[in-house]
Amino acid sequence: MAAEGEKTYDAADTASAEKGGRVTYTADDDAQSASFIDVKVDVHTKLVDGVQRKMQQRHIQMIALAGTLGTGLFLGSGKAIVHAGPAGALIAYCLVGSVVWGMIQSLAEMMCYAPISGGYIHYAERWLHPSAGFALGWMQWYSGVISLPTEIVSASIIIGFWDIDPAINDIPRSHLIAYITALSILCSLINYFGVRWFGEAEFVFAIIKILLILGLIIAGLVVDLGGGPNHDRIGFRYWKDPGAFAAYPVDGSVGKFTGWFTTLLQAAFSFGGVESLAMACAEVENPRRNIRKAARLLFYRILFFYVAGILIVGMLVPYNDSLLLNSTGDGAAASPFVIAFNRAGIKALPSIINAGVLSSAFSAADSGLYSTSRMLYGLALRGQAPRIFAKTLKNGLPIVALSFSTLFITLSYMSLSDGAQTVLNWLSNLTSIATFICWGTICVTFIRFKAGCEAHGIVRKESKYFYNRYQPFPAYWAIFWCFVVVLFNGYQVFIKGMWDTSDFFIAYINIPIVIVLFVGHWLFTGRQPFPKGSELDMYSNIPGPEVDVDLHPPTTKIGKFFSWLL
Repeated sequence: MAAEGEKTYDAADTASAEKGGRVTYTADDDAQSASFIDVKVDVHTKLVDGVQRKMQQRHIQMIALAGTLGTGLFLGSGKAIVHAGPAGALIAYCLVGSVVWGMIQSLAEMMCYAPISGGYIHYAERWLHPSAGFALGWMQWYSGVISLPTEIVSASIIIGFWDIDPAINDIPRSHLIAYITALSILCSLINYFGVRWFGEAEFVFAIIKILLILGLIIAGLVVDLGGGPNHDRIGFRYWKDPGAFAAYPVDGSVGKFTGWFTTLLQAAFSFGGVESLAMACAEVENPRRNIRKAARLLFYRILFFYVAGILIVGMLVPYNDSLLLNSTGDGAAASPFVIAFNRAGIKALPSIINAGVLSSAFSAADSGLYSTSRMLYGLALRGQAPRIFAKTLKNGLPIVALSFSTLFITLSYMSLSDGAQTVLNWLSNLTSIATFICWGTICVTFIRFKAGCEAHGIVRKESKYFYNRYQPFPAYWAIFWCFVVVLFNGYQVFIKGMWDTSDFFIAYINIPIVIVLFVGHWLFTGRQPFPKGSELDMYSNIPGPEVDVDLHPPTTKIGKFFSWLL
């Protein structure tokens, strides 16, 4: 008999406990402290989770702070201003920021409870439904690998900013091939060197992006207040003329609302990828402490980088600016910061911004390759992808999953052909609302996780790592807006005279894809019902307090300061 106040878990069905043995869970301890003989052996597939915790605190904190900070804000903010106006864009970014915050609050609690391979895909499979994890995992993996060549091509085009042939007013074809090849090899090598090198690379990229956006915000504020060479004080001039809200794609009040709604997708593109933090939780040292701190940093990232950034952009450039309207969005010239600073008489900025945007685009490809390889590895570990993808080297590198995901970088060369480039763009557009589907699924999974904790007598508020007393309301808030955007994101095709079959297909194809994946897996695996809270697995393969150790504590005063700060 277990002592009073303890929950028992029968380990007879697991490969991670002694044969015929039992393990106990003490409700007075944190939920993560359930003791298993070997949590590395998956209870379903008997495969060994071979990844190793080599990512340090500074790596994960900087990835959380600036990991996906990039072209969506540096360049895409101009499109947001054109579609919604300065006030509309600010409200859109604030709203999507609140959705991201609600999603991260949900995801972080699950990550701190179970810092395991597969991240949110594993959580959906474990606490929502196995078919939900299968559908989410393959949708996200597809979205990731299709985005890889797009990011490589974007980075190559950005390099062309310094390599334009005057005779053709474009990048020489042979140079573009060389740039694509060099970036593809570099991106692959960083990942093949292992998670430690990946963490170091992302740490450097994050510093570059943070310095760039902070510099742009400060310089933008100075220019707005008349501190530029032309001493023109702008203030909120453009909020009055042409106005705070833009109408798109129709005129009038309805157009102002639809313009704002359209910008929600642009804002989601800027925030997209924050959830990939979960893919690293099985490779982070002292995961629960570091994940908790990383999740809390995201709030300040949303507030200072995105909200402050879009506010400054809306003050610097009017939404009807001809340079914004005619921009192709490929390089620094598309940045509203460049447009504003050029007019203020600051001419050196385009090259600086282009260098920052280049690091952002390459970082997106680098982190995308890391995330997709861990998604595929996590799916294989739980029996939802071929077992071969669960193979790891002695250093913990999921070599087969990484190699297979790396193959998709070669699609970058499709950009060299007009027809193939059209196909690549079309494939990339199919991932347009995958971000909202993913965020919504994470929050629904959290609702089920919460039900599982209650059914098993696990007191969430006693966790010493992560607990939000306002849950589940942040999760419901995020679910509501994800549902709204997924359902209405293709509204433009239903406006009279604006029907476009291709746009309709792109806007809604993800919905039947997810349904087909879910139903197909559900039928193939025996039509399992959705589990009750008491039937959810809250214990197996979840590491105990033995992983909550800081293997590289700071020894210098500077190191200790940054450890406290981050």
